[in-house]
Amino acid sequence: MREGAPPVSPVSAADDQIVFVVDDDPLTRGALSSLFRSIGLQVKAFASANELLQYPLPAVPSCLVLDIRMPRISGFELQSELGRSGVRIPIIFITGHGDIPMSVKAMKGGAVDFLTKPFRDQEILDAVAGALERDRTRLNEEKANSEMRARFELLTPRERQIMSLVTAGLMNKQVADKVGISEMTVKIHRGHVMRKMGTKTLADLVLIAENLGVRGKKS
Repeated sequence: MREGAPPVSPVSAADDQIVFVVDDDPLTRGALSSLFRSIGLQVKAFASANELLQYPLPAVPSCLVLDIRMPRISGFELQSELGRSGVRIPIIFITGHGDIPMSVKAMKGGAVDFLTKPFRDQEILDAVAGALERDRTRLNEEKANSEMRARFELLTPRERQIMSLVTAGLMNKQVADKVGISEMTVKIHRGHVMRKMGTKTLADLVLIAENLGVRGKKS
């Protein structure tokens, strides 16, 4: 990193977010760790990709600052391994020997940023800020989807059927004719569905059905 005035970071420090640093160079590893800790971020540093793979990553907003050229397991290989394992942590690649093909490969693999050494402190802090915000958004979406799925599991088979047909755009009378029950019974089931799914409007229910992949098709 280049020398310069102490940076003003855009990162809002929080106890529940972590920056993971993987670099076989102890000087770079130490400098980055000190920089991130100076603005209140938690840091966990590793000297190799294998060390990171042995560490259970917590389900909190986090990002990975990863050197590309390392012995045994390279940064690209670690990126691939994490992808195969379903780990979606945002990756910021750093390297002292970067070029355009390398950066393209990193971004195609899902990296959120690619920085060539030496870089300014503010550059890496900006990259980390964006990566942490992206991961926080992802975790919030996954939590919301999990809660929606849990609510859906509480529906009876009939309520799920009604939800599928209603969100497909069918009117209550059409649903009644299709299922073979009275229109009043459809209204009752529909009310139960709305209450259990925590929705107040049909538009909200349609959105949830889309996200869960249970929206029916109008025919």
